[in-house]
Amino acid sequence: MTPAAIRTLHQHLLAALNPPPAEACRLFHGRGKCWLGLEQVSVDWLEGIVLVMLFRPPQDAVLAALQDMLGSLQQPVLLQLRYLPDCPALWLTGDAVEQWQIHENGLAYRLDLGTRQNSGLFLDMRHGRQWLRQRAAGKSVLNLFAYTCAFSVAAIAGGARQVVNLDMSRAALTRGRENHRLNRHDLSHVRFLGHDLFKSWGKLARLGPYDLIIIDPPSFQHGSFMLSRDYRKIFQRLPVLLSAQGQVLACCNDPDTSPDFLLAEAALAAPGLQFVQRLENPPEFAESDPDAGLKVLLFTYQQTPPP
Repeated sequence: MTPAAIRTLHQHLLAALNPPPAEACRLFHGRGKCWLGLEQVSVDWLEGIVLVMLFRPPQDAVLAALQDMLGSLQQPVLLQLRYLPDCPALWLTGDAVEQWQIHENGLAYRLDLGTRQNSGLFLDMRHGRQWLRQRAAGKSVLNLFAYTCAFSVAAIAGGARQVVNLDMSRAALTRGRENHRLNRHDLSHVRFLGHDLFKSWGKLARLGPYDLIIIDPPSFQHGSFMLSRDYRKIFQRLPVLLSAQGQVLACCNDPDTSPDFLLAEAALAAPGLQFVQRLENPPEFAESDPDAGLKVLLFTYQQTPPP
């Protein structure tokens, strides 16, 4: 990262924050490799806080220059060093806070700041959540790898009849409950299952069938999920879980995995799934290689009629 690159970032942030966006969003997506010399930096606006994520270690002088530039901004700045173990974060300006509330499409979400690798809401999935909200009315929704239940919040806001959230992290599901309560949702329509997906097929089937299924796994989670090995296992189970004409949003955030992987796995494991479209990512997440960004593929299930 050169002095010229830091000046470029500074000018970009000044323009993006004049005036500050009304809701949380990405301000600068260096990881999309569209900005020479800034590939290791991404910046989010969290409605009063600027979160800067640094993904590769710079030289000491470069880090000092970057910190000086960020400290000149008018908003509180939190710098997260994602290249170090546990991803420590430094408050460059402003008072330190550990929890913060932001909004997306009018819905509220609570974030963790400075204490975890991820704050609790992946901003690149905004279009996916909006798509679900617009189509959830009266539907039964299964949210796999639910994390903090942002998809669930969007679904209930859109009038879903039922949402079942499954994630191995009970702490994440607890935050999911909080997110629903922030939006004054009726939790009698929401279930939270802190289970291992691959040991829970029977329970999920009993709670189904589902009109919409969201699959948004991590690329790798030690001891529980490996993208290249386990995505096919999920596709294989979908015919048992889906209603007639049910829909699936299959997501992948691994930059080294193209949409062709999901298409091939679906074709092999669940031939009844018909690919419909790939949802566009928010424009602020521009990528020099579109296949390196978030992939959100929509499928519709066509049940085979009995002979």
